[in-house]
Amino acid sequence: MLTIHAAALLLPGGGRASVPGGAVAVRDAAIAAFGPYEELAALHPARVRRWPGVLTPGLVQRDAVRLLEESYFPDPREADTLGTAPLTGEALDALGPDDTWRAGSVRRGLHRMLRHGTTAVTAPPATAPALLTAVRRSGLLVLGPAAATGVPRGSAAGDRGEPRLDPLAGAAAVADAMAAPLAAGGRADLAVFDVPDEAALLAAGGASCVATVAAGRLVYRGR
Repeated sequence: MLTIHAAALLLPGGGRASVPGGAVAVRDAAIAAFGPYEELAALHPARVRRWPGVLTPGLVQRDAVRLLEESYFPDPREADTLGTAPLTGEALDALGPDDTWRAGSVRRGLHRMLRHGTTAVTAPPATAPALLTAVRRSGLLVLGPAAATGVPRGSAAGDRGEPRLDPLAGAAAVADAMAAPLAAGGRADLAVFDVPDEAALLAAGGASCVATVAAGRLVYRGR
């Protein structure tokens, strides 16, 4: 089935100009076409999903492995005692080594990433196979450390400091956080943010995400 995702502004990446009233046509797990909505609708009769704000390619989370291995993402039922923010350091050590809660934390952490527009993560070769399996089951694409487009956030020396859940944190442009620019025939990874333009998206960050599409499948919808 063909689905057209349309928004007030499309940022296709790859150095291409933004497209007001832009859209992406998706067939199964791949991008069929992208451009102005009116042109796509005329050429590709399809189901239409209209989204508010800005539509972009999916984002890449370069800190994923560190976040999942070095943090505990509390269960919502633990909010009264542990809060909602990821626990690290001494707070994490106090929980003790327990594979059961660690597995639950990984699942919740991956969902939090999807809620920030993430559709791909980078992982070093030494990443634990069990963790990679969990990542792939969530619908996220696993990339090598040098595979993503854009530039790593942080200093020129590559020191990114503490891991951050928001893939847009520290980015000078949204393109720096894209896993890959849109391409016809490429994997249909998209993110939608309830903001008016790129400047507002950089200011609001990934928390403004209202929908994430991974390989053509709607994996997160905030409204």
